[in-house]
Amino acid sequence: MNSVQSTRKLRFTKMHGAGNDFIVLNGIDQDLSGVTREQWQKLAHRQLGIGADQILLVEKATRPDADFRYRIFNADGGEVEQCGNGSRCFVRFVLDQGLSTKNPLRVEVAHTVLTLKSHEDGQVEVDMGAPIFEHSKIPFIADGLASKQEFHEVLYALPIETPATHDSWIGVVSMGNPHAVQVVGDIESAMVQEEGKSIEKNPVFPNRVNAGYMQVLNRNAIKLRVFERGAGETLACGTGACAAVVSGIRRGMLDSPVTVSTLGGDLQIAWGGITNEVAHPVIMTGPAITVFEGETSI
Repeated sequence: MNSVQSTRKLRFTKMHGAGNDFIVLNGIDQDLSGVTREQWQKLAHRQLGIGADQILLVEKATRPDADFRYRIFNADGGEVEQCGNGSRCFVRFVLDQGLSTKNPLRVEVAHTVLTLKSHEDGQVEVDMGAPIFEHSKIPFIADGLASKQEFHEVLYALPIETPATHDSWIGVVSMGNPHAVQVVGDIESAMVQEEGKSIEKNPVFPNRVNAGYMQVLNRNAIKLRVFERGAGETLACGTGACAAVVSGIRRGMLDSPVTVSTLGGDLQIAWGGITNEVAHPVIMTGPAITVFEGETSI
């Protein structure tokens, strides 16, 4: 009897942005209070649940300059600050579900408000805000790490123990969530799975980090793979694409705009750099696809 009484149904929509897949839940018209980390994990499990890289919650805004609020939970059940591909799916969900007719929308995330615009061709444009380089705000502890200057970017030698001890030279940036970006010669042979978890949990990143591997094709095109904290390697990472382009421009390797080819599809990233010591916002454009809708019990 108790197990029956404690069971409740949730309506959901399964979506993806360039292969980065999400469970999207309407927290305005249904009660999502009290859901535990373990329950988020079960929903995201690909064999025992719906399956997703992240779970997105649509909620009422808590500040007057936003239309909605959205929260993000990784597949491990932990809440995170930002998700670029998820933000595009968010605006597509809100418009398709009739929750708003506004276009563009202003959406509240953990530390800022994003501006999201749906285009007639189905692409969604997101003003991701300005990148963050201040170590305390990423957060990143550089003490004791070797460093070198490459154009406008400072790179740090991050010790990696898997599969053999070596240093990876990384650029560090936050897009509302932390990223460690390294350049590789061949994206196919990059040791994303072998090294990603070690980088993600390196103690120099107190809140863990997303590990990005970037292959530069030309000054306006890269290939990218990302090992996301709490999710492992995903088919695409929107904030990872933004971080990689920012790092590449600061290293003198790239010019805006940049086509970012991920395992799941292409994203367009534009960044105007830094003017008078003020960083311009990063603009991301890409797809947002609804896969199916359903109902599940927790």
